[in-house]
Amino acid sequence: MSVMRDAILISASPETIYRLASATQDWAAILPHYRFVRVLERDGERQVIDMAASRGFIPVRWTAEQRNDPVARTIAFRHLTGWTRGMNVLWRFEPRGAQTLVTIDHDVRFASPIASRWLAKHVAGDFFIHDIAAKTLARMKVLAEAAND
Repeated sequence: MSVMRDAILISASPETIYRLASATQDWAAILPHYRFVRVLERDGERQVIDMAASRGFIPVRWTAEQRNDPVARTIAFRHLTGWTRGMNVLWRFEPRGAQTLVTIDHDVRFASPIASRWLAKHVAGDFFIHDIAAKTLARMKVLAEAAND
């Protein structure tokens, strides 16, 4: 197991950022590094989504279960397929005065314990997950701050 965190301070309300981030069906339209997001199942605040992004020229794809909690303002994902199968992701939105601290925690678990910590940190984490998460947060910052004006 290896937990990785990406975080950013955004000059917008938690509600504004949560609204953008929880609408994953719109991500391909607002996040340039996402190739597509398809909703496969939807039941209230829970949905199963097929997602595809790019890490540079390398395409990545996975299916995840997403659970939105608008009261706690959290978004939880559990990866069901892809090379990140079994990974849990949690978005949090914490008010900090006029800003909001947005964190994304990735809990990476590989089925095989052999070299799993190294693979989780260096291959999955540093090369793929951090790159995509950092781009997602940077773009959410631009969009939320523009919407907050």
